[in-house]
Amino acid sequence: MKEIKMFVTSWCPYCQKARLFMEELYEENPNYRNLKIQIIDEELETEVANQYDYYYVPTFYLEGTKFNEGAIGKEKIKELFEAAK
Repeated sequence: MKEIKMFVTSWCPYCQKARLFMEELYEENPNYRNLKIQIIDEELETEVANQYDYYYVPTFYLEGTKFNEGAIGKEKIKELFEAAK
């Protein structure tokens, strides 16, 4: 199983939407709950966030490679989850 890192901020509406899509996908496929996902709030974990090259949130990395930066749809998150299995 591959590791996913998700960079967010608490005030970002796109981050909140991405989390809702993730919850919907968990309901549709409970196996997705087994994925290793590290959610990093860039304002609380600046040292970690500064180690990665991105500008917009949410940003997803899969095994250290940027998968998506900025607004993301449910289908793209499903693609990420499938790639991480």
